[in-house]
Formats: sequence, structure tokens, C-alpha cells
Amino acid sequence: MSATPVHGTWEPSPAGRWEDGFLSGNGHHGALVFGDPDDDRTVVTHHTLVRPDGDGGGHRLPPRLAGGLPGLQDRLLAGDPAAAEDFTDGRPLTWVRPFHPAFQVRLRRPDAARDAARGRYRRTVDFATGVTEAARAGWTSRVFVSRADDVIVQHVTAPGLTLDVSLEHRLPGAPTGLRIGHGAVLAAEGALLSLRVRYPDGDRAYTGVTLVAVTGGTTTLTPPGTRVEGARSVLLLTRVRRHTGEADVAAEGRALRDLLDGERDPYEALLARHLPHHRTAYERVTLDLAADPAERALPGSALLTRPHSPALLERLFAAGRYHLLSASGLFPPRLTGLWTGDWDTAWSGAFTHDANLNLQTASAAAAALPEVTEALASLVHRQLPDWRDNARAVFGARGVVAPAHSDGESGHAYHFSREYPLHLWTAGADWLLKPLVDHDETRGERDPRTAAALAEVALFYEDFLTRTDAEGRLVVVPSYSPENRPANASWGAINAAMDLSAARHALLTAADHHPEHADRWRALADRLPPHRVNADGALAEWAWPGLDDSYDHRHLSHLYGVWPLEEITPYDTPGLAAAARRALELRGAENDSAHGHLHHALVAARLRDGGRVAHALARVLEGDFFHASLMSAHYPHRDVYNADAAHTLPAVLIEALVQSTPDRLVLLPAPPPAYPSGALRGVRTRFGATLDLTWSPDGATAVLRPTRTHRVELRTSAGAEPLDLVAGEDRVLTPRTR
Repeated sequence: MSATPVHGTWEPSPAGRWEDGFLSGNGHHGALVFGDPDDDRTVVTHHTLVRPDGDGGGHRLPPRLAGGLPGLQDRLLAGDPAAAEDFTDGRPLTWVRPFHPAFQVRLRRPDAARDAARGRYRRTVDFATGVTEAARAGWTSRVFVSRADDVIVQHVTAPGLTLDVSLEHRLPGAPTGLRIGHGAVLAAEGALLSLRVRYPDGDRAYTGVTLVAVTGGTTTLTPPGTRVEGARSVLLLTRVRRHTGEADVAAEGRALRDLLDGERDPYEALLARHLPHHRTAYERVTLDLAADPAERALPGSALLTRPHSPALLERLFAAGRYHLLSASGLFPPRLTGLWTGDWDTAWSGAFTHDANLNLQTASAAAAALPEVTEALASLVHRQLPDWRDNARAVFGARGVVAPAHSDGESGHAYHFSREYPLHLWTAGADWLLKPLVDHDETRGERDPRTAAALAEVALFYEDFLTRTDAEGRLVVVPSYSPENRPANASWGAINAAMDLSAARHALLTAADHHPEHADRWRALADRLPPHRVNADGALAEWAWPGLDDSYDHRHLSHLYGVWPLEEITPYDTPGLAAAARRALELRGAENDSAHGHLHHALVAARLRDGGRVAHALARVLEGDFFHASLMSAHYPHRDVYNADAAHTLPAVLIEALVQSTPDRLVLLPAPPPAYPSGALRGVRTRFGATLDLTWSPDGATAVLRPTRTHRVELRTSAGAEPLDLVAGEDRVLTPRTR
């Protein structure tokens, strides 16, 4: 076993496409770096950059449909399969406000400088530091986004450095109606550049400010930019702000200068302040698959042509942790993480709550990234007032209902249509709160904000769950299983398996957090119907008689009780687990989306099906889903830039090797057979212990470092046994690997 698995990647040439640019970010600002010595471009992004409304926001409130809800319920329960198709206020499909890039910082070298500086080239990104670097023949450019100072830092060095520096808004897909204002002034450090971009039809704008600090040489203005000649180094500090009216560029410039005050080596000082925040988080968990050192040394693009290489999976695991951490701060990752080089971002670059965001953040608790969970909590808690509006407007209920899509500004449910009646989906709040509950269990302390939100979800179900079937059991009506429909009915239906699992879990979890209401909420959960097993022996997607399954679909919403919940397990509910396994076997891949394959793998891991985990992983690794940046695509052959695969892959590998609940530890439940040896270190369990696991064909060793005294059930291939843990006392376990 090697002591130092790869914690970075590299390429022998600059990025020719923005999708291949190396990434850095601090959860607020993002940088997408091309690394071209002759024409170096760094695309700047920020989580707040979404295009404002062109129509005044008329369609960005939840539809007021509560008055018609009883009639819809009557029609669905009476057997009208298309009743929900006209449960709308007639609005067109309205996407959330699209995420977009800000601008690019461009550094161009005059022809004479380019001709004199040919030589071997290499660009790298160091996952442990967040620094991207490009170097050739004495020229070096380093970029990172500081978690300490919230600034994009670029440091360029070369003998007699000559550069033209500019801020350019012209990026693919940029609207023609943007109103642009440039600023360039000389400063004691060198120059201060600004770019104001005002959106069409309104007063919303964003402004980027770059301080150009020059060592040696001369600086002259070449509006809209500046020219540096004969310098030893150039340090650029960049921030972007979204605002109304005009930004105070002078104040922004002073704030950037303050970062340099009194520093003998400003770049190293900025990096030193950043590293404790980034490196500490990144290095908490590592994966070593005993890869061939020669393969570990390959550039990422070459390694991607070896889909069965342990070195590739090591690097993708490390890159996934790096990108997930880098995209999380103000918000959790969007569909594109924190990055895009194109204004026409697929699916608006939204936060998509009915699978994608949930999958991307799946590793946060176990992989020791509370920064990701805190970013998710930030998104949730700031949107709770809008979730209350959704509950009142659509369902006439107290409490909260989460939307399926969000842009970060609004939590209103307004993205829906006949084919995607997402306004009928009631399970979203439970799914978004589940990682926050897992996080609290891991750290052994409950967040009162999470407890309060859980109570609001329970209040919604109290008001919504009023209809019963012939046997007196509660009925979830209307009900929606993202983003599928029964084979013999319309999209809005009855008793979707996901809705049943979410309602039950939300009520029981809220009861656990609120003893004063526990009896009432547990009694309500007990009245929900059980899951249904269909004629194929599979867990049915709709637990309502007469609704047939549609198997070829990318989503696995009906298996929500298996993952992320623990409602259905091979240990506690073996019959339902067998039905869930059959449902997984019958599920098609539909359009081959990355999130579908990795969702499949997560469910398979919970069902102890290592072969199916390996098959799903292989579909992604063999499908050309990853760019040279090791950011991923939504479809095979690198079609549509999307963070689902990159951010979800670490969760799949952890779930295949270690699973935990507050009272159970499962070791090696579904290890992919292609990786017979390895080490996973630093994993957190939900019963308050850190775990290091090593395995080989000869056996395995798990070292537990508990912070709480507790008895848990240990599950291995040999069966179950009690495990008593004492806070502060390490336990060494030696489970069999076969």
C-alpha cells in the first residue's frame, strides 16, 4: 500500500475548451483556468450570478391551487388517471433564473515575448491546496480562490514579464443586450481594473474588480485594460459583486489593497491564510487502491483512457472531494458545481432537489465535509419562508414544501408543466433535511434550526394527509414520483413509494426531535400504507392498486426507502429488500445520465450487491463522462458539463466499503471486486467514531476511534454481533473480506 496516493492531476497542454479548464473555488467565487502562457484566461464565476427576470417575476410565485385540491383528490380517488393534468393556473413552463459566468481575466503576451518563451509545458491542479499552476520555460502562473479572504488570486512570474491585462465579458452565449462599463486607473501597486455588467431591462448588475500589483517594470493604461512591461511578477486579486445601482469600485479596490498591507511576499501570505481552511478539510478522508505508480504519474486525459485502472478511481475520488469542497460555501453545488464558461447553462445550472443536489452532497457526512452540509443548510434555511408559501398556495396547508428546482434566490415552486408536475411533489423537504440530520448524528449535537424545520415538515403532513382508502389507511393524493409516470396513468397519481417513505421518515424524525408532539406524529406515520410488491416481485413505484410501473427511467425515486433512508434494509426488512433488489434489476438506464448510474450504485451498495455497484461504476468510467479537468458531463462522450458524476462518485465508493447508522456499522457491504486491496481513511460514522479501513484478499482491518460511549451492531460478511465502544478508546476489528 502506498503512503501517498495522488492528490492532484496534470496535463501537458493548455485547455483548448473551457470544459477542460482546471477549477478552483471557495464556495462563493469560482475560477476556471485555461493555463495558456500566450493568452491565459481565467473565467470568474460566483454563486449569486443568476440572470434576473425579464417579465417582472410574474410566473415566479407558487400557483394558488389550494381551493381546487379537494376536487382533484376526489377525481384521482374515483379513478380518473388524468385528473392532475389540468391542476394548474395555466402558466407556461418557467425555468429558474439561469446561472452564468461573470467574465474572464485575460493575460496576453505580445508576439516578441511569446516567441522567446517556447519550451516544455505542464499545467497542474493540487487538490490539497486548491492551487492550479501552469508553467513553461521560466513562465509560471498560479491561481487559487482563497477560503480565508474570499478573493481569486493569480500570480504570474517570468523574467522581463510583459503582459496585456484585461477583463472581458464576451463569453459564449452572452446576451447582446448587456450594458458594459469598463474602468482602468493607475495605482501605487500597478493598476485597478473594473468591469460593470448591467443586465437588460432593469437595474440589476454585477461588477468585477481586479487589483494588478506589479513587482518591477512599468505599468501603463491601455483602456479598457493595462500593460505591464519588464516586470518580475504580477499579482492579480479579483472579486465580483452582484448589486443594484452602481458598485463602489474605489471601496472594492481599497479592500483588495488591504490584503497586501505589510506583507513582504503577498502571494505566500494569501496562500498561508487560505491553506488551513482548505487543506484541513480536503485531507480528512483519503482513498488508496494500491494503484500502479506508473499509472498514477499519467496526466488525467491519459488516465481516463484506462477506465479499469485503480489509479483512475483514486484520482476521481480525490478530484470529487476537491471539487465538492470547492463548490460549497454560500450555497452547495449547482448542476455545474460553481463553474461554467457559457451563459447558456444546461437546465439553468439550477439546484435540482429531486435527485441531483442530493446525490452530489451524499458523501458530506461520511466523508467529513461539514462545509458541504453547512452550505446545504444555508440554502435550506434561507428558503424556508418560500417553502411555507408553497405549502399554503398549492395545498392550503401549514408547514413547508420544497420546490424541485431553485436558483438560490427563491425557494418558490414555479417550475412545473403537464409532463413534469413538480408542484405536486411533497417529498423534497424530507430529502433535503436528511443530510442535515445525518450531520447532527455524526457530530453528536442537534442543530435547533434543523429541528425547527423538521417540525414544519410534520405540520405539513398533519394538514395534507386527510384522505383515506377503503381500509382506513392514509392516502398521499396527489402524489408524484420524480420524474416518472405510471405506464397506464398520468404523472400526477396516488401513493408514490417515495412520497410514502418521505412522509413516514419526516414524521418519525420530527417526533424524535420533538417529544412534546411525538405521540401525534408517530400515530400519523403508523396510518400510512405499506409499500406494494408488484406482479414482477419488484417494489412498486406506486403503492396504489392498478398503477403499473414504467421501468426504463433514469430516476430511482421509488427506492428512496433504501437510499438515502434506512427504511428498507437487508437486515431489518429482508422481504422488502429483495423486492427493492428486483426493482433495481428491472430498472433501465433510459438516457444514460450519469446521475442515474450512480444513484443505481448507491442503492445497490445498500442492498449489498457489489456486482451491481461495479456494473454501474463501469458504465460511468467506460462512458467517457469526464473532461480533462476531471469535472464530469451529464451524458456519455462528455456531453453537457455537469457535476453529478464528479461529486457523487466518492459517495458510491464510501457506501460500498462502509455504511453506518446511529446504531449500526456495516463493513465491506459491497466492495467492487476489481479493487481487491485498498485503504479508506478518516471516514466519519453516525454513531460518533472516525474509521480507518484497510483490506486485501487476505483480510481486513478496521480501526475505530469513538468519541461517544455506545453499543452498535456490527455487520460483516460473517453476520451480526454487538460492538461496545468507549469514548477515547480505539477498537481494532478484523473482519473477513470473503
